[in-house]
Amino acid sequence: MRLQVSRSLRNTIKGVFTGNLTLQLNNVCVCVCVCVCVLQGWVLEGIPQSRLQALSLQQAGVIPEHVVMLEAPDDVLLERTRGKLVDPLTGDVYHQNFLWPEDDAVAERLETDQSRSERQRLADLQRYRREVTGLSSAYQHVLKVINSDQPHTDVYQQVLSFIRTRSYCRTPRIILLGPPGSGKSHQARLLSEKYKMVDVCCGKLLRSVAADDSALGQEIQPYLDDGRPAPDSLVLKVLEERLSRVDCSCRGWILHGFPRDLQQAKSLQESQIQPNRVFLLELTDDVCVERISLRATDPVSGQRFHLVTRPAPSSEVQNRLKTRPEDSTHTLTHTLSQYRTHIAALQSVYTDAVHIDADQDPRSKDSPGLTWTHLNTRGTGSRPSVNFSSVILSKCCKNIKTLSFQSSLC
Repeated sequence: MRLQVSRSLRNTIKGVFTGNLTLQLNNVCVCVCVCVCVLQGWVLEGIPQSRLQALSLQQAGVIPEHVVMLEAPDDVLLERTRGKLVDPLTGDVYHQNFLWPEDDAVAERLETDQSRSERQRLADLQRYRREVTGLSSAYQHVLKVINSDQPHTDVYQQVLSFIRTRSYCRTPRIILLGPPGSGKSHQARLLSEKYKMVDVCCGKLLRSVAADDSALGQEIQPYLDDGRPAPDSLVLKVLEERLSRVDCSCRGWILHGFPRDLQQAKSLQESQIQPNRVFLLELTDDVCVERISLRATDPVSGQRFHLVTRPAPSSEVQNRLKTRPEDSTHTLTHTLSQYRTHIAALQSVYTDAVHIDADQDPRSKDSPGLTWTHLNTRGTGSRPSVNFSSVILSKCCKNIKTLSFQSSLC
């Protein structure tokens, strides 16, 4: 069993191999039982107890692949709380009727649990009943409800059988690669609108962070002012922070503008940013130059327009459009040269990337498009070549809907 965690949580529990660890997470005290070692997964018990706590866990990147809910009638639960016994040395819980320790030494030192009165126990149970519907809906895609009113060995076997089932990643995490002018931003926007994924453009994200005047933004701003690329370490910090937010965790994301070379791709692999789909948009240099020479940016809204594929909505907007310095023919020629230099190395990292012919209408209905088989090709070393057509907008709809993990908390 494996659990995805944010880098901060992972660093906190790194090196711990067994035992309990208390963490402070958004004012919620979380007890994490780390079984055998962190890399093999862990078991979280006692939290979340409410919809709000589930949201806090998701925001921290704590997204379980299996959730077990143990259920029993109220009278059974109340009877169990009355017979609850605690080992004062270990804190382990036993029961005078249902779960008696095999070790006589342990049995002799057991104490009756006096932490909660009968009224408090009833209030706890009522509070749980109020929250259980919200919790169930939050984890409906990975939830298994098990009847706990049976021998604990039977309960254990049912839980074990469930967590041994293969878990499928339902959150789309997509990287778009391609030369400038291949349509990465356009396709990311279309996918974001259709499937509610988060569109993450690396360049726009860096400019946004720099504008908020945070400590990280102040580090990035000088590079933007000078027109120099920001160091990979800063870019990764920004990306990890953005992609660990609750909207990306729940709805998935589509990243473009990064990585651009082999070192960036390797750094990405070592981070928590792991794509489950990579698409490589292919386009000749001549077409790239032709496309980019016809595009311009609105300095007021920041939107990018194209004379043919996405014209300005009015003459007023058209008259104020500006061509970015990086879109000049000289700069573009250099950028394309750099892209061709690095793309082979990038393909060696993303060997299962789906290759797409980007030299056609992105909304065309006539060409084959991506198929379920193409989108699920993994780890075979094959590199399927398919037409751009509706690029993930028509025939891959079924695949993306299957991947999507739409939590009710989002």
